[in-house]
Amino acid sequence: MARTGEQDTRTPRTRAGSPPSLLLTLLGDYWWGQTEPLPSAALVDLLADFGVSDVAARAALSRMVKHGLLVSTRSGRHTFYAMTPRAQGVMRAGAVRIVAFGAGDDADWDGRWSLVAFSVPEANRSAREALRTRLRWLGFAPLYDALWVSPHPRHDQALAELGELGVTHATAFVATCPELPAGALAPASAWDLDGLAELYRDFVTTWEPTYAALNKGAISPVDALVRRTALMDAWRAFPGLDPDLPRRLLPADWPRDHARDLFLETYEQLGAPASVRVRQVIGAYAPELADQVVQFSVLADPPGPRPAAPARVAAPAGR
Repeated sequence: MARTGEQDTRTPRTRAGSPPSLLLTLLGDYWWGQTEPLPSAALVDLLADFGVSDVAARAALSRMVKHGLLVSTRSGRHTFYAMTPRAQGVMRAGAVRIVAFGAGDDADWDGRWSLVAFSVPEANRSAREALRTRLRWLGFAPLYDALWVSPHPRHDQALAELGELGVTHATAFVATCPELPAGALAPASAWDLDGLAELYRDFVTTWEPTYAALNKGAISPVDALVRRTALMDAWRAFPGLDPDLPRRLLPADWPRDHARDLFLETYEQLGAPASVRVRQVIGAYAPELADQVVQFSVLADPPGPRPAAPARVAAPAGR
């Protein structure tokens, strides 16, 4: 439930690559800010490009209605879906976080850490899991089981999340770290930086071939759509893993900058051919809506939707 007077803009808990997650990404990438409802058949066909069955696609649509992200309407025998204000808020908050991640200048970091300590009964496992997810998204990690730290001033947000989950035995404070004796745990030890660096290197290894193929014009619209969505799913996992530590606390060869540049350039270049596919599918069911397809840009200033590349709209092949 949202806090009083605020809109709940947290991303619903969906597994990356699941039909609901795919739908949310597709709508954010190509239907941002649009209020017109889309034919359910078009959304089902878009998910089919990802190997999602009609039954699973329609179940995902129903789930998103249940979670207040979509609203459905009917016209004769046909069903249409439009994004709710909550869905727009979720997309906006997520986009801001993803684009800003890793781009900050921490030269003025004052050496202070936010700490939150809490007590959650072991029996309340659902609250414990939800709490870990939310705190990691805020850039916290456990120095000890119930003592979480972050280099960012987000203790107020952490306490608000604790309160929403009914955790009343909690406190937060800001502290600096003195020079520690050998063997003592520094705050940065709450994160597995070696493991995180390896994840960034794996990301680069996985996506460099796509970037190279783009430069050769070797990616079809369907392939571009699938790859661009997978790329976004892969990258947006990092803000929940990487606390964006100040540079002085990171190894000199930290690989995130290279991975971020690769993400931004590859995602941007995949946008034009991917939007062609989206226009094809929507145009097959609602030609009047095809020209309203947008292309979310991470390189625009500010980041946001821009008109999709013009393309001749044709019926999806083989469907």
